[in-house]
Amino acid sequence: MRRFTPTFTPALIIVFLAGVGGLQNARAENNGLERKPVLGWSSWSFLREHPTAAKIEAQARALQKSGLQNIGYNYINLDDRWYQCPGPQGPNVGAYGRWVADSSRFPASGNTNGIKVVADYIHSLGLKFGIYVTPGISRQAVSKNTQIKGTPYTAAQIAEPSVEEKNYNCRGMVRIDFSKPGARQYINSWADMFAAWGVDYIKLDGTQNSNAADVKAWSNAIRQSGRPMVLDVTPGNFTQAIAPTLMKYANQWVATPDIECYDCEKGGTGYPLTSWANVKMRFDRVAEWQPYAGPGGFNDYDSIEVGNGTNDGLTPVEGQTQISLWALGAAPLILGVDLTHLNQPDLQNYLKNTAVLAVDQDSIAAKRVLNTGNQQVFFKREPNGDVIVGLFNTGSKAENVVIQASAVGLPENVRGYSSQNLWTGKIEEKGGAIGAVVPSHGVVLYRVKAL
Repeated sequence: MRRFTPTFTPALIIVFLAGVGGLQNARAENNGLERKPVLGWSSWSFLREHPTAAKIEAQARALQKSGLQNIGYNYINLDDRWYQCPGPQGPNVGAYGRWVADSSRFPASGNTNGIKVVADYIHSLGLKFGIYVTPGISRQAVSKNTQIKGTPYTAAQIAEPSVEEKNYNCRGMVRIDFSKPGARQYINSWADMFAAWGVDYIKLDGTQNSNAADVKAWSNAIRQSGRPMVLDVTPGNFTQAIAPTLMKYANQWVATPDIECYDCEKGGTGYPLTSWANVKMRFDRVAEWQPYAGPGGFNDYDSIEVGNGTNDGLTPVEGQTQISLWALGAAPLILGVDLTHLNQPDLQNYLKNTAVLAVDQDSIAAKRVLNTGNQQVFFKREPNGDVIVGLFNTGSKAENVVIQASAVGLPENVRGYSSQNLWTGKIEEKGGAIGAVVPSHGVVLYRVKAL
């Protein structure tokens, strides 16, 4: 996907308090998927517009070899440019108006489509496979007036050619009029095709507020396909106005611009992958979108860019901050790094920190309770009564970040609190306040228990 400038409107949804003290998404998609945030890898940050079967399969093997699969990382997601794109007239299409796989990148095996070949290989490793699509219908399908599979209707009958949809790297997609006969059957045929290929996860990119009907159609299409598939909705430019639709029909949604630092890249390498500025701007998004998250539907803040050492674009301290913020937000942890060249300190110290991973996998989105200058504090209460507290310092020098225990939901009539630093493992006893000296761009992440 590509960058956008988000705007935000006041919250439109009633928020329900869960019995354990965390906010829960009471209207989340209930398709049995993503009761916890997804863990995995996506091709966009590292491979960008140049994915191939060999590269995707190599990343899958590397995920397994790294040991990340053993702690729950199990999605390998193929992002954009898996299909033929001859130019701005839109993706090439087959007889039923759906994109055609680029066989030069994803060769078929006999009669087996090249994408299914990759999906089958990924499944053979015990992993799951994701794919990318954007709203609308290709202008090529409209110009050819292709048949909609299983119906008497055609592409031209359901298209609004005057309304361009977002397809960042190929273009040529136009709006579908879902009031027209055949429109929903067209999306059903996409979901059926993906199901036949063995897809487990669909990323619907380029979505705007005006695409609510597309989100609903894709959700219904996945259900009718009979194959469980996560629906991930990512933006062209949407606001909280679409949140009710996302909560009802999607499993996760990206509420931020791309995390990749396109302006930082050196020599066409894609490195560095991101920047501190692109992490820092997400603090407000985590706070603003917190009411909408819960089991079945999570806020996604884009890829985790930790694992390739200095090529990440983040210092080790900033990498801890990124993972901590995502974990507090109960966000999907989808790695964007090159898994075939993992930095071992990053892997062992950060990506395999199961104490921090457990914070993400509790499915509770933390609330921001302090936002003063460079200091921010987020917290959430666990089902067992533990409180997770993240003390952040976005400034340029170390600062003492302190919050009263009562402000993060801890009882006052106790003799103190036991605080475990989830990055170092160190346990401290504290009095009526929770605090620490936090390094520049850093975090101290505590699990706190009343004594």
